[in-house]
Amino acid sequence: MMIVLLSIAVLVAAAGLGAVVWAARGGPRWVRGVAKATTVTAEVVASVAKSNRRRNRGFGGSSSGSDGGGDSGS
Repeated sequence: MMIVLLSIAVLVAAAGLGAVVWAARGGPRWVRGVAKATTVTAEVVASVAKSNRRRNRGFGGSSSGSDGGGDSGS
């Protein structure tokens, strides 16, 4: 079930990317709307990710061990 959901998410992202490229080449009005929605969604996701990084850095940074970059599992 998780693979199906991930596949759908990848297809939606690919369709959004295609809409952005098509709109940049002067596509129809609905494509420009989809491209705008895709761009806004990407900006919101980037903003949330940035705020999460900033918030996690306030709790001890990389020394807290939550960054997953230790030398365990070699």
